[in-house]
Amino acid sequence: MADQDEFVTTGEAAANGADTGPMANLISQYVKDLSFENPNSPQVYQRDTPPQIDVQFNIGVNQVGEEVHEVVLKIESRAEHDGQVAFLVDLTYAGLFQLRNLPQEHVQPFLLGEAPRILFPFARRVLADAVRDGSFAPLLLDPIDFNAMYQQQLQQHQAEAQGDTPVGHA
Repeated sequence: MADQDEFVTTGEAAANGADTGPMANLISQYVKDLSFENPNSPQVYQRDTPPQIDVQFNIGVNQVGEEVHEVVLKIESRAEHDGQVAFLVDLTYAGLFQLRNLPQEHVQPFLLGEAPRILFPFARRVLADAVRDGSFAPLLLDPIDFNAMYQQQLQQHQAEAQGDTPVGHA
């Protein structure tokens, strides 16, 4: 019996066929919401210079089942010419991830760092296509290191909890 307990804790399959190894699986990914606005057409197409573009990201996680989490990547983009809106794009792109036998200390880093990294290339393509279909040059976002962003936010929250001033803030 002691040998069987050791076997289970190593992450290998148990003798009875039970799966005890850690697993993270992407079940599905999908566009949850997509909005493209071009409020000042056709005037915005008469400009010779490219617009100023601002892009904001937000990541959310919802547990939707015992081992299933929905990771939501929200991307908002606003393009302007001298204060006049050229286009607005809001994309909410999500994925369902099944996590089994993952140590608790690895769940949040996976859901807030690795899962968005997996979803991002697909969300990036949807966003670029929406902007291109609005008759603008495709908005091609640079790759983002979501794991580094997660680590930075974690350090910032820990510093705030300890009463320290986070790096980069005066």
